[in-house]
Amino acid sequence: MIGEVAGAGGVRLAVRESGDVGKPPIVFLHGWCASSTAWAGQLASPELTSRHRLVAVDLRGHGFSGTPDPAAGGYADPAVWAADVAAVLERTGPAILVGWSYGGLVITDYLRERGTDGVRGILLAGAITEIGPGNPGGEVGPAWDGLMWPALSDDPAVAVPALTTLASRLTAAPAPGPDVQRRLADMLRVPPAVRGALFRRALGSADVLVKASVPALVLHGKRDEVVSPRAAEYAAGKIPGARMRWLSDVGHMPFAERPAEFDAALRELAESASH
Repeated sequence: MIGEVAGAGGVRLAVRESGDVGKPPIVFLHGWCASSTAWAGQLASPELTSRHRLVAVDLRGHGFSGTPDPAAGGYADPAVWAADVAAVLERTGPAILVGWSYGGLVITDYLRERGTDGVRGILLAGAITEIGPGNPGGEVGPAWDGLMWPALSDDPAVAVPALTTLASRLTAAPAPGPDVQRRLADMLRVPPAVRGALFRRALGSADVLVKASVPALVLHGKRDEVVSPRAAEYAAGKIPGARMRWLSDVGHMPFAERPAEFDAALRELAESASH
């Protein structure tokens, strides 16, 4: 089911839902230039839908959500991202937050502005928690080599090949062509100006992560070349009591590359957060 909530400034945020609305909720936040369709496997998982209400959000500027002009859209403002997450939590009630890639930074924005209010637990999957030069929680990997600036170009002759290459590098093993094309379609749905605005931030988060007093799991593929494993180690070392879980032969999409193991880890986190 696709619905919507009003985020910061009234921006329409599209949400995909499945599972039992009476069960404990889990909210999924995708990465840079992706969409809620990234979580298709989780939204269709009988093991998750039978135990939880699942809500996957299209971040502002992505998927079917509203796309404010970058000049006034709040893409660099932690308070805006926090308000977007708060709008979703108002719909679901207290929830586990799952952040993939840039979604981990959005979770950190929420923690920075609102603490753990309404957060029962956190799962960071191939995620960043900081951004900008010199911030280790935002360290990227070699998949970006030579692609960062071309991927932000207005010129399709420059951007499309770069984004195609990046889409093919999201997993450790080569993904089927249709899957890569779907990921590319998500990337191209995000306007170039928004793609760039998402990176025009410089933000450390050590002071935020050390106050995250909820059950937390940092899960990262050992072969992730998009977000450096060192970013995962950094987050796990800062969040009190966080568990670190490595997945061998997995790249940047552990929930798609190893869905059964990912879902089991998520269920385990949710169970620990319910006590």
